[in-house]
Amino acid sequence: MTRTEAVEKMRELGRTLTEASRIYYAEDREIMSNFEYDRLYDELVSLETETGIVLAGSPTRRVGYEAVTALPQEEHASPMLSLDKTKDIEALAAFAGPHRSILSWKMDGLTVVLTYRGGELVKGVTRGNGIIGEVVTPNVRAFQNVPLTIPFTGELVLRGEAVIRYSDFEKINESLPEGETPYKNPRNLCSGAVRQLDSAVTAKRCVRFYAFSLVSAEGKDFGNSHEAEFRFLTELGFDVVEHRIVDGTTLPETVREFEAKIAENDFPSDGLVLLYDDIAYGVSLGTTAKFPRNAIAFKWEDETKETTLRKVEWNASRTGRINPVAVFDPVELEGTTVTRASVHNVSFVRNLKLGIGDTVTVYKANMIIPQIEKNLTASGGLPVPAVCPVCGAATEIVADAQQGKERTETLYCTNPECPARKIYGFDQFVSRNALDVDGLSEQTLEKFIAAGLIHGFADIFRLTEHKAEIASMEGFGEKSFENLRRSVEKASHTTLPRLLYGLGIPDVGVATAKLLSDAFDGDLAKLRNASEEELCAVDTIGPKTASSVRTWFCDPRTAGALDELLPYLTIERPEKKSGRFAGITFVITGSLTHFPNRDALVAEIEKRGGKVSSSVSAKTGYLINNNVQSTSGKNKKAKELNIPVIDEETFLAMAETGGE
Repeated sequence: MTRTEAVEKMRELGRTLTEASRIYYAEDREIMSNFEYDRLYDELVSLETETGIVLAGSPTRRVGYEAVTALPQEEHASPMLSLDKTKDIEALAAFAGPHRSILSWKMDGLTVVLTYRGGELVKGVTRGNGIIGEVVTPNVRAFQNVPLTIPFTGELVLRGEAVIRYSDFEKINESLPEGETPYKNPRNLCSGAVRQLDSAVTAKRCVRFYAFSLVSAEGKDFGNSHEAEFRFLTELGFDVVEHRIVDGTTLPETVREFEAKIAENDFPSDGLVLLYDDIAYGVSLGTTAKFPRNAIAFKWEDETKETTLRKVEWNASRTGRINPVAVFDPVELEGTTVTRASVHNVSFVRNLKLGIGDTVTVYKANMIIPQIEKNLTASGGLPVPAVCPVCGAATEIVADAQQGKERTETLYCTNPECPARKIYGFDQFVSRNALDVDGLSEQTLEKFIAAGLIHGFADIFRLTEHKAEIASMEGFGEKSFENLRRSVEKASHTTLPRLLYGLGIPDVGVATAKLLSDAFDGDLAKLRNASEEELCAVDTIGPKTASSVRTWFCDPRTAGALDELLPYLTIERPEKKSGRFAGITFVITGSLTHFPNRDALVAEIEKRGGKVSSSVSAKTGYLINNNVQSTSGKNKKAKELNIPVIDEETFLAMAETGGE
């Protein structure tokens, strides 16, 4: 077994033992015997002794968390210069020319310098201003993947990027309490996590470190090659940034290969870095006042445009939160016309100093979600509504001051009976993936609620009692009422997954609703009486979702609304699943070519008795991804769990072979 293979085995053992301990102590149950745990533990100790590497979070070493009152500052041994930049591939290729060069990701996090002496991690310092950084050693020890000890006793100094993966970022936001403002992006969260005063908070943020430069390794000769340095760091147990060897002729195609991976990457990046492999040649080039001459960055930057802010709309949600949305003059971004962007909360509005008529720059985050980047005029003075725009009740600003986060102020409607809360809840209830009541648009629901015809879910099935009133409403008539009656009648015959999603139970989306239904044989009574432990036993259902489901069914208000609704419904029990994929759970990721959309593929799987989940777990049978070599989070997770990753062609062949 090579050292690199040993490190991978140590990571696998660490994950297995940590999960076994978590379940044993937190959930009071066992997933392995004491004998098996001890065997794996001894194997991990043996590998750590053999390699001289102890990874962060290893079950063999308990690292206590440390809190400090301030972060001390320290000057770097050598200045950390920025890189010159280009957005032109031809210019990048010209920079490489005939030289053997290394092309790697430019990761978007916080740069950290690590120092090891005698094989032990002794110091971690942020980049700071490039001259002076902040000492964050206790926090570095709380990173997910930093080796605490290495099999090299001389002084070793290296640089790398601390990042939070997208998958971990999403989990952190999902774990926030209802109504709390989500974190804006992984980079900002990572920066705050690394510079924490309490390393226990850092540990909860799932920060990872990717090495991108070896500064020095006492007494070590690398044959004048940066690539050899990268191999050395990998052998010591570090995760090294993904890289490829190129020259001017091969660079353009390699850049396109990197670009194709962006959508699947589980880590944030904002470009690439090109570095000459020849160390001596690079040193001979020297530096400018700002940049080294042996490397250059290639940036994929969000397209930004200037526009004029015309108004801010305040929209109430079903949680009572009132969300501000900026409306501005149309601009073309990434091939589409954009006129609106969320500005999140009161704090965001105030920090941007928004005022009507201001000149703002807008962009699409990740080329998808419109955002305001800067306010160039910052006139300020935008009023915060004193009353709810929907019901007219008083509003209140709620502030959180959680540890590790800036104080965030959010506007709420104080009226628990605000129609906005009802409209959004009913809109989901009648949507296509729920009860699918055709003809009940959000506008129609608003009319019926305002007229006092709908107070609860059951009232939708009593609308036929108000024929005269509905038929006389503007936009309605006898024919419209008859269409609505037929639609309501059809919707009364439904399935448990549709009902569960329509009820608006927190954390229960379409996929989770199907999983819960399958796990409890389509029996609502069994599901309502299930304990949190039984709910957690369902594939991919975690403690947060289990708690949400249990709380919803135990709440007298929501349980009462369900009891009132049930007499109007006929819930079809699913047939016992059989077929080629009976008992097999699939996860789907990436783009499709043989199916028009993901729903069509899901239907094909379910037709043959299979199930579809949204996340990879030990119970997953197959991950479907047309890019089987992808380094996405789901592909990595599948590889860790030895779950086959198949493309659509393979899936179709399996379906044909097995039949229905």
